[in-house]
Amino acid sequence: MTDTPDIHGPEIHGLCPDPFGPVKDAFARNFTDGPEGLDEVGARFTVCRAGEVVLDLWAGQADSVANQPFGPDTLAPVFSTGKAVMALMIAWAVERGLLDYEAPVAEVWPEFGQAGKADITLAQLMSHQAGLAGPSPAIDPSLWFEPEKVLEVLCRQAPLWQPGTASGYHPITVGYLAGEVFRRADGRTMGQALKADFADPAGLDLWLGLPEAEHGRVARMKKPTAAPDLGPIDAIKTAAFLDKGSAPAGRGSAEWRRMEIPSANMHATAEALARMLALALPEGVAGKSLSPATRTALMQQRIAGPDRVLPFDLSWGAGVMRNQGEGAVFGPNADTVGHCGWGGSCAFADPTTGLTAAYVMTRQSPHLIGDPRPMRLIEALYAAL
Repeated sequence: MTDTPDIHGPEIHGLCPDPFGPVKDAFARNFTDGPEGLDEVGARFTVCRAGEVVLDLWAGQADSVANQPFGPDTLAPVFSTGKAVMALMIAWAVERGLLDYEAPVAEVWPEFGQAGKADITLAQLMSHQAGLAGPSPAIDPSLWFEPEKVLEVLCRQAPLWQPGTASGYHPITVGYLAGEVFRRADGRTMGQALKADFADPAGLDLWLGLPEAEHGRVARMKKPTAAPDLGPIDAIKTAAFLDKGSAPAGRGSAEWRRMEIPSANMHATAEALARMLALALPEGVAGKSLSPATRTALMQQRIAGPDRVLPFDLSWGAGVMRNQGEGAVFGPNADTVGHCGWGGSCAFADPTTGLTAAYVMTRQSPHLIGDPRPMRLIEALYAAL
């Protein structure tokens, strides 16, 4: 926050019908009086109902260094918020009979069954119960840019705890694992399928594997000034977050963007995320929908309690955070599901109201879930309904 903030803030753009005026006020206040001193630099908040955009706000700078405004075509790196889309893509494969949540992963990927992992089901993998929260022992951070080698490491690795007994958030590894399961079942990479089945037909500005021609639209992220609080550190949290090789590094941002890492490197607009999350609701996306049975299987509780990586009591569906326990950050309705991303982004789907929403920003905070800026917007949204 500057010593002499502009009390008027930046101009707010987008769509805001009268009933949502308080949401626009909250959005503007995030720029001039951000909670916990987190004044926005650039951000967007989009809400859909029955797949149609009903509220869409953006403002600020996509790149304050280059004085580039945050616009409707600005792409934000959404980090783990993309896990919600990843979960939907796995659900889409389940819907088509290509995968089964209750079947062992090793049925479609025999090599995965090594080192005590033969009985791990797809639902357990997606709900962070597989015990593969990070490579152990650590790997060179540049190895992540060679997915086949990372998958070989994870196939050989024994679980860090007994699978099925607890969740332990898999920050990066779950994307490589889910992506490989999808590829073996579908024949396409998850990024190829996302583009062909949903993004292109529905006009979604949502990318898993960003072509170089689109890199100029990516917002410049302002990193947090403090590290996230992981609670007491142990070997599992170290493997997941703190080892030098716990995340990709060493190849530059351009190669990172081109990669397909479903757990970590999706790029999207808030509108695209909000519209894509409608696949968790009956109306679906791009003329495609999930059956009630598949939606239930995606969203039902798979594990709940203290997470072994994140310092929270969480309830997990098959790749989505359920709006319960300390993960209740997506409004008042317990059957809502979604995901948060590093720095503050989030997206959710609420079956009770038929709402989907997404928030993206350029200034990152250290909050692992429940960043106070989108929490302020979500509170105002539900108050306005």
